[in-house]
Amino acid sequence: MRKVIFTGIFLATGPASALAADPTGDWKVADGVANIRVAECNGSMWGAVAWEKTPGGHDTNNPDVSKKSRPTLGMPILIDMKKKAGVDQWEGQVYNAKDGQFYSSTIKPVGSDQLEIQGCVLGFLCGGETWTRVAGPIPSSPANGMAKGTPKSPAAPKTTGSVSPAAKTSGQKQATAAPSADPVGDICLLPDIARFAH
Repeated sequence: MRKVIFTGIFLATGPASALAADPTGDWKVADGVANIRVAECNGSMWGAVAWEKTPGGHDTNNPDVSKKSRPTLGMPILIDMKKKAGVDQWEGQVYNAKDGQFYSSTIKPVGSDQLEIQGCVLGFLCGGETWTRVAGPIPSSPANGMAKGTPKSPAAPKTTGSVSPAAKTSGQKQATAAPSADPVGDICLLPDIARFAH
């Protein structure tokens, strides 16, 4: 029997200044290993990995051989999520990097600082988790993104500024709260999202 597992690539914690029904912003996944940036791109919600606890991951479980070496940082996780009529809920697909599979999924804001994500394989074997807001929401713009790919102040990801043990040994630096340190920026401009969303 196959179980849907989201642990390992989902999102966040933070201030409660956002509107309750706004899923945009940066979210920490339940197990804290990544933050996912959610933004509206051409009328749909998309989410991509904006921060990793252990930098330098690759999409090694992707069945598409050409994508096995792509970095997980900036990789789309929430795919083309469309708003359901009459409710604050979006439906689409979620990509699970642990098994390289796509699942039917829904996201739903719970208050201003939590996002519920649920996914199912063929309508059963459902699972989910709750993400915690770390930054956001992200204001929309005519180009479905922020100017020059850097989030405006309220949407900049908040981090502790600490360097993980892996980063210390490899010489890599963690992102800090400064917008200039944001390695992902406007996810609507990421190639894997832009080719579908614009």
